[in-house]
Amino acid sequence: MKWEGISEFVHVAESESFTQASKKLQISTAQVSRQVSALEQRLNIKLLYRTTRKVSLTQEGHLFYQHCRGVLDGLDEAERAITNLQSRPQGKIKLTAPVTYGEQHILPLLNDFMLKYSDIEISAYLSNQQVDLVEEGYDLAIRIGKLSDSTMMAKKLGQRTNYVCASPSYLKKYGTPHSLSELAKHHCLVGTLDYWRFTEAGKEKSIRISGGIRYNSGLGLVDAVLKGLGVVHLPDYYVNQHIKNGNLVSILDQFREPEEGIWAIYPQNRHLSPKIRLLVDYLNEYLS
Repeated sequence: MKWEGISEFVHVAESESFTQASKKLQISTAQVSRQVSALEQRLNIKLLYRTTRKVSLTQEGHLFYQHCRGVLDGLDEAERAITNLQSRPQGKIKLTAPVTYGEQHILPLLNDFMLKYSDIEISAYLSNQQVDLVEEGYDLAIRIGKLSDSTMMAKKLGQRTNYVCASPSYLKKYGTPHSLSELAKHHCLVGTLDYWRFTEAGKEKSIRISGGIRYNSGLGLVDAVLKGLGVVHLPDYYVNQHIKNGNLVSILDQFREPEEGIWAIYPQNRHLSPKIRLLVDYLNEYLS
């Protein structure tokens, strides 16, 4: 009884049409309408707005759809596993990742992954803002640093190191700081935060910094530090190559904070399908 109307509701939600849903399900439009109406009555809540031109989800309908979609995906995966159709992974994956790290590391790996598994489609949204995975229908998120959301499952893929660095020309002109207190005398290139984290005497320490430049762009800060405009605090994937070729000098290394984790996270109550597990394992293999 609990399953009645679920499939019909999901198909209507996705196609925004009772007629299109009936065609996909190969049943009459009237039957689809009856099943969805019965489902709403059973739940005692309105799931859909119906007009002569369009069908759309209510707020409650959107939430219910996210859970129902996960349940149906799980049933589909289970059926494919039983019938041995999952030997060739297939289907859609929707994920999100930080912008620069995603551009430099995640997207190239996704491209390689899809060359290997051509029946999988991937939609990636790069953002430095944390999106709600359940609310917005994401299967997976790549996040960096400390995890605050205990409702998510997480797998560590790798780690990153943050560096404080400056150009040789800047250090020649203004000198090299050897203590955290000396940062107050230097031109600090400010990002989205006005403090930098360090470790001193085994304890975490935050130093408030200021300067004439404030960018919410890591690439903009890299360009500024390369041109000798100040001292910067950035993750390794921004500055590693510049440190290696001598264009930047790593400083205050003795106070460097511990490495931060790079994580794949996914909703606790969402079925981790074989295709998602396959992608997580693939990312882990190359990022670890």
